[in-house]
Amino acid sequence: MKFVIIGLSVTSSWGNGHATTYRALLKELAALGHDILFLEKDVPYYAGNRDMPNPEFCKLGLYNTNEELKKDYATEVAEADVVIVGSYVQQGVEVGNWAIGTAKGITAYYDIDTPVTLAKLERKDYEYIDPDLISKYDLFLSFCGGPTLDLLENKYGSPMAKPLYCSVDPDLYHPEDNVKKWQMGYLGTYSDDRQPTLNELLIKSARDIQDTQFVVAGPQYPKEIEWPENVERIDHLPPAQHRSFYNSQKYTLNVTREDMIKAGYSPSVRLFEAAACGVPIISDYWDGIETIFEPGNEILIAKTSSEVLEYFRNISEEKRIQIGENARQKVLKHHTSRARAKELETYVKEILQPSEKF
Repeated sequence: MKFVIIGLSVTSSWGNGHATTYRALLKELAALGHDILFLEKDVPYYAGNRDMPNPEFCKLGLYNTNEELKKDYATEVAEADVVIVGSYVQQGVEVGNWAIGTAKGITAYYDIDTPVTLAKLERKDYEYIDPDLISKYDLFLSFCGGPTLDLLENKYGSPMAKPLYCSVDPDLYHPEDNVKKWQMGYLGTYSDDRQPTLNELLIKSARDIQDTQFVVAGPQYPKEIEWPENVERIDHLPPAQHRSFYNSQKYTLNVTREDMIKAGYSPSVRLFEAAACGVPIISDYWDGIETIFEPGNEILIAKTSSEVLEYFRNISEEKRIQIGENARQKVLKHHTSRARAKELETYVKEILQPSEKF
């Protein structure tokens, strides 16, 4: 089939988790035999930080304005079997209405930020999508499962809302026998709502055991944050270095955005990346996490630094390795990018007439 995807970015992972998500999914869609065109607005902050300027798994189209998008790519959108508009696309309502009005095939919205979207809809903030547009898309692909899918269909009128969680490419993320430089690490862009949990679970833990090394990687952290001497800071870590980063930790920390905790059933891509590397994860709790990993066996849940330190003290090296391997096996079975690509195919088949094949 022919897919056209209008998304935030596939060329640059700077300050966003969209690029790695699209790369993993589109690579596997291409491997399944589909033809893909990815359309991305050419903005300065991504143009100056492109770590994949020429993706091999799709054709790439850059546009500067919506007028340019409509003029240059109307034929491709009209002739595509599936047109997907992603979340956080600038002027997303205008782009979405144009895509739906132009496309002759299936139209879908891929929300990589569903909990944030729901919070914005409640505030009547229609920056990227509005209720009327939700009802027009044939399919709403959500990074969030559980009750959110019913809400999208029953309150906002989506004809079909399905989960399409983030995923991981096991060719890129897998165990390595690295020296464990850090007792625990965290990878994530700064956010106000995550920082209190990061302070409690990592920074406070680091202060309590000062002879142990920790690390925090990610951009946009305020200069006024006082980092303990045993917490190393890495401002930006390109995806090519993620595997080595995870494999150099004894444990990795997962901290969840407030909107994602509120919605539940919202696994982060960092969960799947770390698990694919066989690194045991310590995470805050949210509803539905047990549908992704089994607490105590595949993931460790903590609310306080005291609980984190208890894990460090009481879990044997053998058990630590086993927890990481258990999570890795779960990911390889259910959460690879190949699994997501096949899920997307299944959803498209549900919309198409049963006699149609691809």
